[in-house]
Amino acid sequence: MFDLGKVHIGVLGLGYVGLPLAVEFGKKYPTIGLDINEARVAELKSGQDSSLEVEPEELQQVPHLSYTSNLDELKTCNVYVVTVPTPINEHKQPDLSPLIGASHALGKVLKKGDIAIFESTVYPGATEEVCIPIMEADSGLRFNEDFYVGYSPERINPGDKEHRLATIKKVTSGSTPEVAEFVDALYRSIITAGTHKASSIKVAEAAKVIENTQRDVNIALINELALIFNRLDIDTLEVLEAAGSKWNFLPFRPGLVGGHCIGVDPYYLTHKAQSIGYQPEIILAGRRLNDGMGAYVVHSVVKMMMKRGIASSNSKALVLGLTFKENCPDLRNTRVVDIVSEFEDYGAQVDVYDPWVSAEEAEQEYGLQPITDLKAGEYDAVILAVAHREFQQMGAEKIRALCKENGVLFDVKNILPAAAVDARL
Repeated sequence: MFDLGKVHIGVLGLGYVGLPLAVEFGKKYPTIGLDINEARVAELKSGQDSSLEVEPEELQQVPHLSYTSNLDELKTCNVYVVTVPTPINEHKQPDLSPLIGASHALGKVLKKGDIAIFESTVYPGATEEVCIPIMEADSGLRFNEDFYVGYSPERINPGDKEHRLATIKKVTSGSTPEVAEFVDALYRSIITAGTHKASSIKVAEAAKVIENTQRDVNIALINELALIFNRLDIDTLEVLEAAGSKWNFLPFRPGLVGGHCIGVDPYYLTHKAQSIGYQPEIILAGRRLNDGMGAYVVHSVVKMMMKRGIASSNSKALVLGLTFKENCPDLRNTRVVDIVSEFEDYGAQVDVYDPWVSAEEAEQEYGLQPITDLKAGEYDAVILAVAHREFQQMGAEKIRALCKENGVLFDVKNILPAAAVDARL
């Protein structure tokens, strides 16, 4: 019924997830990548990727891949893969509008026998409860009779050059046993690490959402330990290194928890849990603690400034790093902005420096204008917020030199020696 030899793939969304997937599919199958951002499409057609997930030389050597912003061009496809973002809104509730928009788009192009595969992170049941009814209504086709659905959650780690799409095991699922087998075979043909075929779409959805929930809770524990040890005047990193000498101690580190997955996915699971009458305790407690780490950093810095006679309302602070993680340009849900806004609430003037970010994107997303040059002796406080390789190469002496004589240096990421900084997580 389903033949890999006749596959023609359409990928909806060409961001951090969709582009690497389109590239891998495009090496073997006729593939069209769709993005509603015409500038993004033009960029990719020129052989460049501003997300830095795909190298230009690889991007220019994909034999069967084309790009478009015109939905009608996907009508030649028979397998559609949805990789749109699934963020949260200001109330920390799931924002399914990109997914709903993609489902409406699919409804306009679906034909009898087509398969739609979703990769976007959702709560268990969302694909069948939200996406499929839209696709049925807009297409006039019947689910599991005229068209079929699969779910294979993304596992992209932005900026990670070691764990790539093809080398990360892929969870797959389908709306019928035959579709599940086809979806698994399709991904198995491009994923060298292999696949794990789940028994249902809901199982695959649940597996994805708990991957990052588990990490979030573990980091929350380490963050709480850091808060305790700092009050006890014990170096947290030394404690973790000592405990890490045991073979089964997990190597988590304290820090800000942002990004498109770890700081977001738990809210999808808790939303679904609350809708069925269960109030999550541990997951939400971890979220509250992690979301408060930016404020904790600033409060600690301001307290040290006050002890040195520096008034926060007339101070000047520098935040090194803005992206949600090191060595990538991804600004999605970065919690560094919590540090910036908290400092501004104290009346400080705040500069942000990050060699990885697009100034235009920083302005558009957060209203921030990153500086382009660093000046020695300029700041009352310097916060090393992101462990970019450029900052590691600068070293403690050059970073300390950015402070005024009695300025405070706080290392959020624990990349500088303890003796070289005034405080660290």
